[in-house]
Amino acid sequence: MTKHAPPAEALRQEGFAFVPAAEMRARLEAVGSLADWQAFAASWDDLGLDTYMADGGRYRKRRHAVFAVSADGIAPQPRQPHYQSRDYNALNGGIERWFEPVRPEIAGGATMQAVLGFCHALFDGLKPSPRWKVEVHQFRIEARRGEAGQPTPEGMHRDGVDYVLVLLIGRSNIQSGETSIHALDGRALGSFTLTDPCDAALVDDGRVMHGVTAVEPLDPTRPGARDVLVVTFKAEG
Repeated sequence: MTKHAPPAEALRQEGFAFVPAAEMRARLEAVGSLADWQAFAASWDDLGLDTYMADGGRYRKRRHAVFAVSADGIAPQPRQPHYQSRDYNALNGGIERWFEPVRPEIAGGATMQAVLGFCHALFDGLKPSPRWKVEVHQFRIEARRGEAGQPTPEGMHRDGVDYVLVLLIGRSNIQSGETSIHALDGRALGSFTLTDPCDAALVDDGRVMHGVTAVEPLDPTRPGARDVLVVTFKAEG
């Protein structure tokens, strides 16, 4: 990846970008406010168990929301399932998966609106669309003694959308969790680890695959967790 390239340039040139926390916060605050960040981050303590894990794992918690985003604004959509074909998710795909919704005060709060506004400006600048289907996922990956947490249990993958943002909310008592980016022919293109709140990865899902290594507790006597917000944008119309 071009060193210090702005996210749009990095996405055009390489198909992915790593944006460090200080830069990402500045970019979010340029389009909105992070005034409710503390409550936003605390909402990860109130996620429901993902019961669809085909590997039998009980290490993933999540909430989900859908928005329609266009030049007219950000419109929350009625609750609906998350669906991926097995072409994109061989482990958990092929079925409708219903998750607990993102709480309204979080979905409509300042931080979420800033994140969605930033993504829309960036992605629509790269690939203009009259309307985007946007899915938002709050993920907590837990790691305990004897059970590593798999941020991407499906392995190196694509999500079947146009663009993806992965925003780190926090890490506690974990090690590893390295993000790797590969070309569609399998060539490794780059890797980095999201370590600080607001570290971000941006991915052109049509051009590259991504995956994250398992996380394990630093102190095996205490649980560990990796909290991220994943936002996907898919052009419609």
